[in-house]
Amino acid sequence: MLSAKMEDYLKAIYRLERDGDPPISPSTIAEALDVTAPTVTSMVEKLADRGLVEREKYKGVGTTPEGETVALEIIRHHRLLETFLTEQLGYDWTEVHEEAEVLEHHISEEFERRVAAVLDEPEFDPHGDPIPSDSLDPIDDDSVTALSEHGEGGRLEVARVRDRDPDELTYLSDAGITPGTVLTVEEVAPIGMVTVRLESGSSVSLPDHIADAIQVRAPDARGEDGVSQV
Repeated sequence: MLSAKMEDYLKAIYRLERDGDPPISPSTIAEALDVTAPTVTSMVEKLADRGLVEREKYKGVGTTPEGETVALEIIRHHRLLETFLTEQLGYDWTEVHEEAEVLEHHISEEFERRVAAVLDEPEFDPHGDPIPSDSLDPIDDDSVTALSEHGEGGRLEVARVRDRDPDELTYLSDAGITPGTVLTVEEVAPIGMVTVRLESGSSVSLPDHIADAIQVRAPDARGEDGVSQV
């Protein structure tokens, strides 16, 4: 049985692999988890001994297929819990990340199945993140990019927003920017602000770090089966 700490490492390495160019350096893992490099080295050795990660000398670390499956299972737990907390228990979307971080390690597979059934097998969590299926297939998120990467005139749909900072989520909610919002980039200022116009006609100026937290796609960018490919 894996410890919660081991699961956190696998989840972090998997996310870094998805966001960057694997293998992932120990220093990058340390920064993501706010731990020291020696701590990462020690944990990576334990995970490698269990066949959950592979190490490339002088390069970094990557998950094995077994490690990826564990990571996807924890991510599924996390995102189902966030959805359950908002839809069934009345939590605000700014509150659920920390709760799910604790609970994700301690629910049974039967509990997971019942939560998914109660929620009618949701595809996305409250922040727009795709929920891995019960078969734990890898997540396809190649169609989304950060809002900050787009120039003036682009018409875009918000696919998801970063869930780790309650202040960021409050800012976006107050501005009317949530998953599914369609917006147009009005201005990209050299002072680190991106101004967008919403379908309602209102304009919102976003600091660069907020624009970085918003993942967008072309409006109605859907797969052939009608399911968003993020």
